[in-house]
Amino acid sequence: MEQELSALEQKLDALVQQVKALRGENVSLRERVATLEADNQRLKSKVDIATARIESVLAMIPDSVEQ
Repeated sequence: MEQELSALEQKLDALVQQVKALRGENVSLRERVATLEADNQRLKSKVDIATARIESVLAMIPDSVEQ
């Protein structure tokens, strides 16, 4: 009985350590996702600005060139 309890205690300790490790990894991944989402939004904004500039330049070009 004592040996079974000891084995169960070891398994429980291992499980607790794994849960702690996974929680730490989860926090790290959530931070990484937040960083990547912010980067993505910043890059999307840059693309939107570049698109607007290109459209503005294209609007200045005549549709047809008369000869």
